[in-house]
Amino acid sequence: MHEQNGYRCIICSQHKHEGIFIVSEFICDACEAEMVHTDATDAKYHFFIDQLKQIWVQKNA
Repeated sequence: MHEQNGYRCIICSQHKHEGIFIVSEFICDACEAEMVHTDATDAKYHFFIDQLKQIWVQKNA
């Protein structure tokens, strides 16, 4: 999970150093900020929901 390049974000799949962990998954600062400001009627909102589902699927696997 942790590499010299940082942690892999479950939203954008890029390696970053700054962000948050939810359960055991990393979300970079940029994706967190975008998610917080995305309206529920925006098409990208559903993309974020699908990506976040990975946290619960992996935890309960």
